[in-house]
Amino acid sequence: MADRVYPSSKPNGTTITATAAAAAAVNPTANATNNPPQFPPAKSHLYNPMRHPYRPNPALHAKHNHRRCSCRRCFCICFFWSILIFLCILLLLAIAGAAFYVLYRPHRPNFSLSSMKISQFNLTTTADDVTRLTSKLNFTLSSKNPNKKITFFYNPITINLYLSNRQQVLLANGTFSNFTSPPGDVTIIHSTLSMTSLVLDTDSVTSLRSDLKSKNGLPLKMEMETKMKVKMEKLKSKKVGVKIVCEGISGAVPKSNKIPAVATINNSKCKVDLQIKIWKFNF
Repeated sequence: MADRVYPSSKPNGTTITATAAAAAAVNPTANATNNPPQFPPAKSHLYNPMRHPYRPNPALHAKHNHRRCSCRRCFCICFFWSILIFLCILLLLAIAGAAFYVLYRPHRPNFSLSSMKISQFNLTTTADDVTRLTSKLNFTLSSKNPNKKITFFYNPITINLYLSNRQQVLLANGTFSNFTSPPGDVTIIHSTLSMTSLVLDTDSVTSLRSDLKSKNGLPLKMEMETKMKVKMEKLKSKKVGVKIVCEGISGAVPKSNKIPAVATINNSKCKVDLQIKIWKFNF
């Protein structure tokens, strides 16, 4: 009985007969040669970021770089404009200061010591080795306003007289009332300084007695502190601290309470310092 061959339902398919199947079973090598095995097509290697967790994403990296560049650019622009504004403010202040100086020509007040007389100066030591100082003196001071358009208004002045050495021993003190100094005016200040039974320490007593033996007399220094307002036409400033220091004074001790001793003031000089306060800083 002959074998029947049935056509495949698929027109493009491969027809395998029973004889070919038997031959393939007898000689598998030949079958493999004639019909090589078909493998599935190779898959393309697609990039999957989940398989490489430590490899940065190029697009994300570029985005971060763009942000860094933008931040640096903004910082540079802000820094540049801040410096420019600061320089403009300094320039405006310099122009305003120059205009103020040209219009008003401001000068500090001048102080000079005219005379000083020591009428009393006693050192007494008690039985318990306590030394007390009693002193009294009169002085004359002149204050001049060298400005032409500026008026000074002074508060009461505190005056202290010191021994001008390392110990800085306080010898006498006093006050002077407030006054006004118009432009170009000279104000004469007469005041009295005194000290009653001031207890001195050992170092102060030693220094004072050493200076009393000197032929040049006692080296004295007078310090005055006050506050003043400045008026420029219709403008008034806030109160400004003023410190006046007069040095180069040589005082002699009077031989009796009836005849005062005249201090030598030929080499005396008075220095005026303005204590301007800006925020928490003093200049």
